[in-house]
Amino acid sequence: MFKRIDRLAIELPVPAHPDPNGASAVQELLGGKFGEMSTLNNYLFQSFNFRNKSKLRPFYDLVASITAEEFGHVELVANTINLMLTGTTSYSDPDAAPLEPAKHLRMSLHFIDGAQSSLPVDSMGRPWNGTYVVSSGNLIFDLLHNYYLEIGARTHKMRVYEKTDHPTARAMIGYLLVRGGVHILAYAKAISIITGVDVTKIIPVPRLDNKVFDAARVWEERGEHRRLYTFSDNDYQQIARIWRGTHPLDGGKLEAFSGVPGYGGPVPDLEEVPECFAPGLSPEDLEEIARRLSQEAGM
Repeated sequence: MFKRIDRLAIELPVPAHPDPNGASAVQELLGGKFGEMSTLNNYLFQSFNFRNKSKLRPFYDLVASITAEEFGHVELVANTINLMLTGTTSYSDPDAAPLEPAKHLRMSLHFIDGAQSSLPVDSMGRPWNGTYVVSSGNLIFDLLHNYYLEIGARTHKMRVYEKTDHPTARAMIGYLLVRGGVHILAYAKAISIITGVDVTKIIPVPRLDNKVFDAARVWEERGEHRRLYTFSDNDYQQIARIWRGTHPLDGGKLEAFSGVPGYGGPVPDLEEVPECFAPGLSPEDLEEIARRLSQEAGM
């Protein structure tokens, strides 16, 4: 069972200008092979299918906790795309072709399917694919896959960071580079405990420190690269049996926390896009809906 909190993982800067082509690149971080939908669903199904939970509880708790965090990462990337698309077009009479400014943009789906919002597709518009999920039932295989998956996700984030200087995209990617680095290290430590092979010596992959990125450095300075959260008030406490010791890159102490991080940001309240007929309600409709809600509430 999952508990939802009405806030984003971080506060996203509201941009002064759109970047629709940049938004199409960010789609890779959502619905691509190494996107957040892939990390979420890999860990989600591995946690559902985990065998011998009682005997291997620390490893189950690790996968389950990271699963919960990934839900928030999917939400964060989707809202980044939404903000990057905001303001691309403006309303006018349909015969004036108000969507014409989007005619030559890289991803028509954002304007035809999605009413200028995120979609479960990659940067080329290909739908996210369930065959990206690996849930083999073999713990070492799955942990190795997760380690590889997080490194692939890190690589793609770095490349997309270099494709757009849009402030909303940079803020999101910087944060996820740090949190993804936590997941890479967590899986490396889990593999090392099981096999005796110190996989942590391989990182970082690519050989580039997060501190190189301005938007990531601020989170490392806060120590977020050394913190792993349960995303549960009382459960999954045994992550601390894996997430302990020191960080291999800076020597700082690793810390496991119950619950969620003590920061976050508002979920953007997207304005209507009448040229896309979204949400498709007139001012009169809204007044009538408000009247009905008040009437039903006895107000």
